[in-house]
Amino acid sequence: MSDSQKREERMTYVSLVGLFVTLLGAFAFRERDQKRAFTLDPRDLALFSLATYRAGRLVAYDRVVEPFRDPVTETVPDEYQAGENVVAEGAGARKAIGELVSCPTCVGTWVAAGLVYGYRLAPGPTRLFAAILAVSGLAELFSATDEALSWTGQAARKRSAV
Repeated sequence: MSDSQKREERMTYVSLVGLFVTLLGAFAFRERDQKRAFTLDPRDLALFSLATYRAGRLVAYDRVVEPFRDPVTETVPDEYQAGENVVAEGAGARKAIGELVSCPTCVGTWVAAGLVYGYRLAPGPTRLFAAILAVSGLAELFSATDEALSWTGQAARKRSAV
């Protein structure tokens, strides 16, 4: 990667962080003028946590979002497991944005901010959207647990048969 591409990548990171902090500042400034303090009910925290988990994985891995990721990422075989990885491609800004959208934790931070801001601005639709994602996220966790238990059971049966 050339020096100019490295600079472009760093500037993209700085711009993304700047955008995030600017949105946070704008929201905090808006909240300062509100008469009620911002609080997040523990049930909403759990709802938004599951929704953020699911949305992060949806954006980073699911095929349905691949057309949106495609300009900045590529899907490659996972050399350690029987699956695929989504990795950033290109250089400069393209790579920086690709790294953001291929990381479920990174994109989840943006989703979490959007859910919290949306909750304050339009609680009903935000909860509905979050509930859809949260139910899907919980189902994904159940499915992964079932798969892990199934693989563990199969491995144990093979070992005991020997």
